[in-house]
Amino acid sequence: MSGKKQGPGLVESLRLAAVARRFYEQGASKLEIADEFGISRFKVARMLDTARETGIVTVEFRLPAPVDLVLSEEIRSAYRLDRVLVLERAPEPESREVARRKIGSLAARLLTEIVTQGDVIGLSWARSVNAMTEAIESLPKCPVVQLCGVQAGMDMRDRSVETVSRVASVSGGEAYPIFGPLVLPDRRTTETLRRQPGIAETFGQFKNLTKAVVSIGAWKPEESTVYDALDETERSAIAKRGAKAEVSARLFDADGTPMSTGLAHHVLAISAEELLAVPEVIALGYTEPKAEAIDAVLRSGMVSTLITDAAAAVPLLKLAEARPLP
Repeated sequence: MSGKKQGPGLVESLRLAAVARRFYEQGASKLEIADEFGISRFKVARMLDTARETGIVTVEFRLPAPVDLVLSEEIRSAYRLDRVLVLERAPEPESREVARRKIGSLAARLLTEIVTQGDVIGLSWARSVNAMTEAIESLPKCPVVQLCGVQAGMDMRDRSVETVSRVASVSGGEAYPIFGPLVLPDRRTTETLRRQPGIAETFGQFKNLTKAVVSIGAWKPEESTVYDALDETERSAIAKRGAKAEVSARLFDADGTPMSTGLAHHVLAISAEELLAVPEVIALGYTEPKAEAIDAVLRSGMVSTLITDAAAAVPLLKLAEARPLP
């Protein structure tokens, strides 16, 4: 005699399906169903549970974008964020460029829905942010502010000045660019450039930001444009001090604490304090090598919305489970 548990027979299955149809399709309350079938509402609840457990009723979510709902909700809950969008894992391996375009498309769709005419939007330099701007088709009229300078040597299509100008032209709002490099040779040069009228005007807008879109970089080769811009001596010194993540040229340790290093004095960028003061920060961070960096930035309390992919989300969730937020 087999010890395998049998599912409900045909008669019971029909009864379960009838109850489930009244509840899920026709919107009847459990109390109404109980009266109709001559059972208690507690029995109705148990029957609905059984209908789902045995596969008579299945639940399917049809979102208007390729988002993994389960991972999104688990990460949102673990890090206490307002919203999380996890890009579904592709059936076949994809290049980073393809993943970047998909992340950018999700971000564009979100920004289009949440921006209002009263907003002041900040954009950091990042290829993922640039991919987002290429996908934006409409925005309410609002100012667009560049959050940091441009990494030297990058292709013109990746320049944040053009990115800010494009978004401003789509919205019809005023653009506040930073015509200057991200990393400068010394503090004196940085301070001189910050006093230049155009750049000073942009820096003056940081206090007015209501929303910002930033990219999360990991403090490792090819995972942060700032890391790649420095010489090996400075990279190593910063790494030894515990840097794990970078956002708009501002560094964070594993606990999400902003770090004060020599780098802070020779970059043209919004400060960590100003970033933390922005009411809504949308962070783009994806691929498995950035999981620890994403974890660090989420612990800072800066981020309200995370847009990531399944490759980063799976290890990120493990990091959250291993070290829950206090």
